[in-house]
Amino acid sequence: MRNLVIILFLALIGLSACETTNPYDTGPAYDVAGNLKIDSMKIVSYLDTAQIDSLYRIYDPSGVVIIVQKEGVGSRPTTGTVVYTNYIGSLMEGGTVFDTSIESVARKNDLWVEGRDYLPFPFVMDAHGVILGWEIAFRRLRPGSKAVLVIPSPYAYQDRVNNSRIPANSVLRFDVDFLGID
Repeated sequence: MRNLVIILFLALIGLSACETTNPYDTGPAYDVAGNLKIDSMKIVSYLDTAQIDSLYRIYDPSGVVIIVQKEGVGSRPTTGTVVYTNYIGSLMEGGTVFDTSIESVARKNDLWVEGRDYLPFPFVMDAHGVILGWEIAFRRLRPGSKAVLVIPSPYAYQDRVNNSRIPANSVLRFDVDFLGID
């Protein structure tokens, strides 16, 4: 009996010394505050030199910047509202276009995909179907608005590589035409 207790004790010590493999441990946590600080400096520098026509600019507390070029009318979208928009997505630094809902822009930037319908893009507010930066920005716009959205990486794709045209920790720019809501 004493040998059994010693064997169990040693087995327990041996098991506790083993490194566990946690499938949910994906490495260090994303540093939202640190990346937001870095991105905020990049955005300020960009906006100092970028020549973007605007009626006014909204500096959301999140760090998202909404540059309103044409004012819309009506109610702003809320949770559950379906938003329809045309957009051109590009990297703030360098201007590389990585996605669009407009066929001519897709063709011009070698993004055109045969069989894809280039139509206004619909999404539901707060359904997590788009990056958080879009939901933050579209809450501040009215249907009929045209705007430039500058979205820091914590509210875009963070350190994930979304596609070959969007490097990790990219600040994104979206030129949007807010067509309407349901």
